Amino acid sequence: MNIAELKLKFFRQIDGLDKDKLEEAYGVLLNYINSKDDLDEWSNLTAEQQKGIIDSIEQLENNQGISHNEVIKKYKNKYNA
Repeated sequence: MNIAELKLKFFRQIDGLDKDKLEEAYGVLLNYINSKDDLDEWSNLTAEQQKGIIDSIEQLENNQGISHNEVIKKYKNKYNA
């Protein structure tokens, strides 16, 4: 398969996606394209920072996260903003 055929096949698959899947695919593609930059940034973090990020991702995957709205509400009440 040459490059033009591959691009056409890729486009056709993307064109058939619903909105949610399209947004997800877009995010995955951007992450892939930017992965080299991400790896460079990751290696510049301390071990403690890396562990904190990994722990946070695991919490989110286990539905232990706190929604943005809950956090905003908490701090608005705390600081009377």
